[in-house]
Amino acid sequence: MTDLKNIEGIYFVGIGGIGMSALASYFARGGFIIAGYDRSETPITRSLAGSGCQIIYEDSVTNLPALFRDPSEKDRVLVIFTPAIPPENNIISFFRNNGYAVRKRSEILGEISSRTETLAIAGTHGKTTVSTMTAHLLKQSSVDCTAFLGGISKNYNTNLLIGEGRFTVMEADEFDRSFLRLSPVMTVITSVDADHLDIYGDHETMISAYNEFCTKIRPGGKLLINRKIQNRIIVPEGIKAFTYGSDEDSDYRYFNVEHREEYYNFNLKTPEVVFNDLHFPFPGIVNIENLTAAIAVALNCGVNEQEIRKAIILFQGVRRRFDIRVSLPGIVYVDDYAHHPEEIRAFITSAREFFRGRRITGIFQPHLFSRTRDHADGFAAILDELDETILLPVYPAREKPIPGVTSELILNRMRSGKKRLMNMEEIPDSLDINELDVLVTIGAGDIDRLVAPIEEKIKNSERG
Repeated sequence: MTDLKNIEGIYFVGIGGIGMSALASYFARGGFIIAGYDRSETPITRSLAGSGCQIIYEDSVTNLPALFRDPSEKDRVLVIFTPAIPPENNIISFFRNNGYAVRKRSEILGEISSRTETLAIAGTHGKTTVSTMTAHLLKQSSVDCTAFLGGISKNYNTNLLIGEGRFTVMEADEFDRSFLRLSPVMTVITSVDADHLDIYGDHETMISAYNEFCTKIRPGGKLLINRKIQNRIIVPEGIKAFTYGSDEDSDYRYFNVEHREEYYNFNLKTPEVVFNDLHFPFPGIVNIENLTAAIAVALNCGVNEQEIRKAIILFQGVRRRFDIRVSLPGIVYVDDYAHHPEEIRAFITSAREFFRGRRITGIFQPHLFSRTRDHADGFAAILDELDETILLPVYPAREKPIPGVTSELILNRMRSGKKRLMNMEEIPDSLDINELDVLVTIGAGDIDRLVAPIEEKIKNSERG
């Protein structure tokens, strides 16, 4: 257990990451001096800086605040880093070489998890939406919760919720096997599609890690599994397991879904009762499946039916998850974080269903060279479902280039005649708003830098 008794300051290497920034905000509330490094300024880092965090954007030890720069003060400092930071980073090297206490983000989350009743949401996709929905249902009830989210909740405008209840909602991240440090009382597994093969090597090894994660559930705990992947998950002895989905055999089953003008109407069967005529205004049929998982968790935590009915009507979503940025007559713009072929498939399928009969133009930024290499065929197949596709260069994140792996790997596999490669800087000027119907931006890199310029261009077009 990390001893914080004599710690005065905490330094975050990679503070702008969605998980790191939530931890920084959490410890800032405890009165610690918070500082950090990230390679570029973002809305998240600006928000942290506005609340008093000292943030630098150059990988230089000389720019560190005095408390963190002086090795004689190292016993008063804790350093937390994300594995996304390359090992050659000068700042993390300085802390390691001078004997500072250096911890992974997952280690700290694991320690927080051990001291609370953690609800861990895992899965190669869907976990951010399900965890945000779960936190919302608990916050809008008498149960309450604290939550560390992997996205910015649009209801609360933050990725960190602080509550008085005994539950803590956490995303259980499979990258770098981080989720193996958690000790939840209840776990959700949404999906186990092949991903992070740069870490695991192959799909079966990744699934083995998910099954090892299930053994971390505390004795007497609960496991909720998407019915589609039930046969891939091994339920540990002493753990009570449930399934969710649309399948007849699901313990928590949604059915009779109707898409009405402004909302979905559906029914939900639980092991005890049936909830009829639930109203859910958030777009995307896949999100009814996500909501079913969140409702199942909430019910097991003591949230009642009336609290659930009210809360789901108020759910506004997560930034960059089917995030409708502009909705005007003749033009809709949606931004989404999807970066795996199955995530993109779910997003495009939902967009097709929600914007029935409309023409969809997509701008996609591949994320990671290894993922582009491993899933080029899958990306090409689902992007062919768009009416027009603009591909951006691969966003490298933590990786160095892989010879022969570029966005052309996807482009050359696509059958669509409406496809092209462009640089991000070219996009705003090249878009003809009058020729667009539904525009979507897709990706987990820095494609979100396009959001403001696209919104501004649409607004200017409207004024014109």
